[in-house]
Amino acid sequence: MARRRSLRRYSGEPVPQVLLDRILEAGLRSASGRSRRPWELIVVRDRAMLDDLAECREQGAGMLAGADAAIVVVADPTLADTWVEDCSIVMANMQLEAAASGVGSCWIQGRLRQAADGRSTHEFVANLLKVPAPYQLEAILSLGMPGAEAPRRPFDEALLGKVHKETF
Repeated sequence: MARRRSLRRYSGEPVPQVLLDRILEAGLRSASGRSRRPWELIVVRDRAMLDDLAECREQGAGMLAGADAAIVVVADPTLADTWVEDCSIVMANMQLEAAASGVGSCWIQGRLRQAADGRSTHEFVANLLKVPAPYQLEAILSLGMPGAEAPRRPFDEALLGKVHKETF
């Protein structure tokens, strides 16, 4: 867990398929409210598509142009009112597995964000990847082999002040 960092620069080396499969499995094994599993995962490895996806946000998605892969997480909100939480668990599990497997990753928020062309990020991605209604975009996980080892951040002891026992 302490190794997890958001990495935005990648070496250009391909992510081995066995590691990508492991990351996807971590997402697919995620907990889901009432086991509804409203999410779907779209794996993108096509270079031109990754370059296009890099424009899905006004800022904060440019790393997709240098990524080897992206996993787009969408969900059908009619299947579960917990779709945002369920997708967030999927994203977190995949990001933790990526870190444990030595793969760099970065969470790119899609829901409630704008694309560089003025459309919502959801509209941009749905159009590009042919995502049908009623599916909604939660986020995109960029993946690539790390360009350099990211230093481990020391634990900030001040964060312990956010832990409350028995009452707030």
